[in-house]
Amino acid sequence: MSEQNSEASETPRRGGEAADKDEEGLTYADAGVDIDASEAATAALLGATEGFEGDFAGLLDIGDRYLALAADGVGTKLLVAEAIDDYSTIGIDCIAMNANDLVAAGVRPVAFVDYLAVEEPDDETSEQIGEGLSEGADRADVALVGGETAVMPEVIRGLDIAGTCAGLAAKDDVFPGEAEPGDVLVGFPSTGIHSNGLTLARQAATQNHDYTDPFPHDTDRTIAEVLLEPTRLYTDLLDPLLANETHAAAHVTGGGWTNLTRMGEFHYEITDPFEAQPVFEFVQTEGNVSDEEMHRTFNMGTGFVAALPEADAEAVVEATDDGRIIGDVQDGDECVAIRGLELA
Repeated sequence: MSEQNSEASETPRRGGEAADKDEEGLTYADAGVDIDASEAATAALLGATEGFEGDFAGLLDIGDRYLALAADGVGTKLLVAEAIDDYSTIGIDCIAMNANDLVAAGVRPVAFVDYLAVEEPDDETSEQIGEGLSEGADRADVALVGGETAVMPEVIRGLDIAGTCAGLAAKDDVFPGEAEPGDVLVGFPSTGIHSNGLTLARQAATQNHDYTDPFPHDTDRTIAEVLLEPTRLYTDLLDPLLANETHAAAHVTGGGWTNLTRMGEFHYEITDPFEAQPVFEFVQTEGNVSDEEMHRTFNMGTGFVAALPEADAEAVVEATDDGRIIGDVQDGDECVAIRGLELA
């Protein structure tokens, strides 16, 4: 199991989309997900296990290589899909949330297995999910090697999907996992919200709107379509990252920008982050969400970050389509400084 604090740990619920805003604005905890409590529970779980190695993915020594495993789901993004009866992209999200965690460890994903739990079987829904899984596997260049569908009417309301991605890496290829002071941070844009923070995003979005309403920043799309934009796959970054001296990487998911502190207890100075897509402005405005809460919950436009020496960072930027230097790593108090905020 990974230490990744993913919204996939949330229990999907029907109904009750809207929530009252307090005077300070909606927070993730108000919406139903307390990140601190979730991290404490995860730490307790890991404390009761032995032999865990890795942060974004679990690593198993199999001789001259590591076998890596990551497990995750798509969280309450499922409720948006349910609201408009469109599950066609959910499989992409499921594979991306797992494969990207392996990439953050320096591991090449090779195979994926899914687990679909349903209240009652439905051929059309299953077909849509299967099409998404197939598309996600193509994008990630992994093999779909099987899966399980469980019908559990007394346990599941609606459906839930999760999966496990397996990867292999030579021991010399795995990132050390610790940034170094003086490292340069290379960032890569997200495609939107991805698959974290949807409990907050859903409640904010439905304060004054329906999912089928036109999205105010792009009226050719509905609010649901924007929220369901699939998570980007970052597997194409592996070759340039492995060809250079990558010290550590972070997949920006649950916990937002605080994920960078998984690369070590340093000061991360973010000077040129990617612009946040309009969906974030929409969520923030509708939910009256503070800047700090937005950056602690969402990727805010940047979905993946790597820490490298300056020359290697520049080489990675040159070798990728949309990577750019977004900041650096400094000695100092552990925090992420971005857009006038200090996230500890």
